[in-house]
Amino acid sequence: MVYASGIRLPCVPHLYKSSAPSGFNGDRRSTSLSFLLKKDSFSRKIFAGKSSKEFDASPLIITASEKVLVPGSQSDDPSAVTDQLETPETVSEDIEVRNGIESLQMEDNENVEIEDHGPVTLQGKVSSEKSEVKREVGPRSIPPPGAGQNIYEIDPNLLGHRQHLDYRYGRYKQMCEDIDKYEGGLAAFSRGYEKFGFIRSDTGITYREWAPGAKSASLIGDFNNWNPNADIMTQNEFGVWEIFLPNNADGSPPIPHGSRVKIHMDTPSGIKDSIPAWIKFSVQAPGEIPYNGIYYDPPEEEKYVFQHPQPKKPKSLRIYEAHVGMSSTEPIINTYANFRDDVLPRIKRLGYNAVQIMAVQEHSYYASFGYHVTNFFAPSSRCGTPDDLKSLIDKAHELGLLVLMDIVHSHASNNVLDGLNMFDGTDGHYFHSGSRGYHWMWDSRLFNYGSWEVLRFLLSNARWWLEEYKFDGFRFDGVTSMMYTHHGLQVAFTGNYSEYFGFATDVDAVVYLMLVNDMIHGLYPEAVSIGEDVSGMPTFCIPVQDGGVGFDYRLQMAIADKWIELLKKRDEDWKMGAIVHTMTNRRWLEKCVAYAESHDQALVGDKTIAFWLMDKDMYDFMALDRPSTPRIDRGIALHKMIRLVTMGLGGEAYLNFMGNEFGHPEWIDFPRGDQRLPNGQFVPGNNFSYDKCRRRFDLGDADYLRYRGMQEFDRAMQHLEEKYGFMTSEHQYVSRKDQGDRGGMMTDLIPSWYMRQAERLWSML
Repeated sequence: MVYASGIRLPCVPHLYKSSAPSGFNGDRRSTSLSFLLKKDSFSRKIFAGKSSKEFDASPLIITASEKVLVPGSQSDDPSAVTDQLETPETVSEDIEVRNGIESLQMEDNENVEIEDHGPVTLQGKVSSEKSEVKREVGPRSIPPPGAGQNIYEIDPNLLGHRQHLDYRYGRYKQMCEDIDKYEGGLAAFSRGYEKFGFIRSDTGITYREWAPGAKSASLIGDFNNWNPNADIMTQNEFGVWEIFLPNNADGSPPIPHGSRVKIHMDTPSGIKDSIPAWIKFSVQAPGEIPYNGIYYDPPEEEKYVFQHPQPKKPKSLRIYEAHVGMSSTEPIINTYANFRDDVLPRIKRLGYNAVQIMAVQEHSYYASFGYHVTNFFAPSSRCGTPDDLKSLIDKAHELGLLVLMDIVHSHASNNVLDGLNMFDGTDGHYFHSGSRGYHWMWDSRLFNYGSWEVLRFLLSNARWWLEEYKFDGFRFDGVTSMMYTHHGLQVAFTGNYSEYFGFATDVDAVVYLMLVNDMIHGLYPEAVSIGEDVSGMPTFCIPVQDGGVGFDYRLQMAIADKWIELLKKRDEDWKMGAIVHTMTNRRWLEKCVAYAESHDQALVGDKTIAFWLMDKDMYDFMALDRPSTPRIDRGIALHKMIRLVTMGLGGEAYLNFMGNEFGHPEWIDFPRGDQRLPNGQFVPGNNFSYDKCRRRFDLGDADYLRYRGMQEFDRAMQHLEEKYGFMTSEHQYVSRKDQGDRGGMMTDLIPSWYMRQAERLWSML
C-alpha cells in the first residue's frame, strides 16, 4: 500500500450544483458530447465531505425479469414470485425468511462457451471478418463449503483458538447458505453488474442504483440537457432507485455512447450529483475538477474482441509489477496502447511470466498511485478507453503473460463529488459510520463488509474484471487493514496467535475474503489470488474448504524490510543467520511472493536498493568508458546478489517493480502542487512536473552504461528459474551460515548447483 506522501488535501463543500442549463428540448441525441478521447493536465485533488448522520439500509429484492419488487406485492405474472431473488436484512444476524418468497436459482454450473474470433490489429481494432469458433470447456462451479477442519491438522497450534476459528467458519457457512437461499448462489450474487448501473436491452436502457438515504433521484446528463426534472426515478422500499428509458423512435438508444451521466439526488446532506456507483467509465472533462460518469456502450463493430486464450497458471510466478501511466521514458502519462506495444515485449524478453498492473481502477487523484479509488468498475481514463485496456491484456496473453490486477477493496477515496463517499448523503452507506469508517493514515473510507449490498458490490466488482477484461487474477491491496479493526496501525505483530484471533479481528472482512476467494477459484480455476498481508495471519493461504482464508500467495513483505534494515548498517554488522531466517520464515503449505523491493521503496521520500547502495555515484560513474568507484562496484555486486538470494530462498513466486531490475536511479515523484496541511505546515510541490514520474528504460538498454549489465543479470536470473523451477522445488535446507565468512556467504546461501547454472547462463550473455 502506498500513502500519498502523507499529504492530506484540503476539503471543500460536498454539495455540487451543475451550471449546465436545465432546459430540455425533447431530443436526447442533440446534446450528446463525447469526452472519450480528451485529456487534460489539471491536478487531481481529493475532496472530502463528512456527515454525522447514519442510515441503516434495507435489502432489496430483484427478479429475473430485472424488476425490483416489494415483498408480498402482487403481479400479473404467476411466476414472478418464484422468480425473485431476496436479500436478507442483515449479514450479521439470523435472516428472516419472508413468507411466500422463493429464490431463483441462477446457476453458473453449466458448460461455458468460449468464442474464438478472427485476427486483430496491433491497435486493438476488430477485424471486419468475425469468424467465431465456439468451443466448450468444463463446467464452472463454486464448491460447497467443506468442514473447515483441516487447518488443525496443518497447524495444531490453531487448536488453542478453535472457538474463534470455528465461529469464523460458521459465519462463512451461514453466509453461503443465505446467498444460496436468497440470491440463487454466489455465482448469481456476484453478477450484480447485470442488475445495477446501466443495463442495455433491445427496447431501451434500465438504470438502477442502491441509494436508500436519498429522498428523490433523477438521471441527468448530456442526453437530457442535465434537466433534473426530465427523467425522474422511482424507489422501492429497499432503497433501490430505478428508471427505464425506451429507445428513440428510430430505434437508437436513449443515451448515446459517450454521453456524460450522473444521478441527481435530494439527500439528508442536501442536493448532490453523483457519478453512478456501477459506472463503467469516467472522464475528467477539460476545465473541471470532479470527474463525470460516461455511458460507455460503443457499437458492436467498435468493441474489442479478444483473440487469444488466457495462459495456464504457471507453477512458479515471476511477476513484473508495472504502472501504465508512468511506464514511458518521456515525462508524460503513458497509454494502454504504448504499454502494449513497448513494455509488454520488454517484460517477455526479460523472462517474467506475469505482469501485475497497478492503478487500474479509476482514481481522481493521480498521486494516490491508484489506491484512492473513486469508480470501482471503471478503468483509468488517463491511459485510454476500456477497449484499449482489453487490447493490452489480449496482447499479454498472446505473449504468454498472465495479467494480474492490483485491486483495491480495503478502502475507497474520500471524494464526495466523484466517489462513493456520502453517495446517498449518509455517512454509513457503503462504509462504516463514524470513526470506524475512516482510515486516519490513508485519509480514506472503510467498507462495511457486514452489509449485504456492499458484499454484492465488491464480489461483483472482482468478477467484473475477470469476466469483462480477462484479468488472470488479483493482488488484493491492504488486506491487513481489512482483517483487523486496528488496521495494523501502531501494532507490532510478534507471531503470538492471540494477535490474530480475538476481538481485534474483523470477522466480517475475513468472511468477505473467504467468499471472494471462493468465487475466484470456483469460477476461474486458473486465476491467481495474492494478498498483501504484513501481519502473518495463519491460514491465510489455506483453501477455504479447509478452514483457511483462501489466497494462493501472501506477499512476503518482511524481506524488503530486512534488506533496507541491513543496508542502513555496516557490512560487518550483517547477520547471515538473520538473513536466512527472514528468507525462509513462512508458514508450512502457505506460498509466498518474495521481493527485494516493490513500488513502495521507489517513492519519493524512500530509497531503492540501488540508491541505498550507490547513492549519488550513480549519476557520475555508471558509464563503462569511465572509471568506476568502490561504491559502484560493491553496489552492483550486492544488487545482483540480494535479488538472487531473495528469489532463491524467499518464496514460491518473485516480484520486481518496473525499472528496479537495472537499478533505476530516479525515485517516483508524482506531479503535485504546493500544499498547506490542516496543521498549517507548508509542503512544497514540484510544479506538477512529470519528470520523476516515468521509467528510464533507455538506461537499462544502453550498452555503454553499467545499468545494462544489471538488467542482463536479472534477465539471466529469470530465465534460469524458468529452466529449472527452483522456486517451487522441494525444500532444501541451508546447511552453511558462516558469520565469519560473510564475504563468501552471500553466494553460499544459494545451493551451489543453481549457482553453477547461473554462472553458466551469465557467461553466455
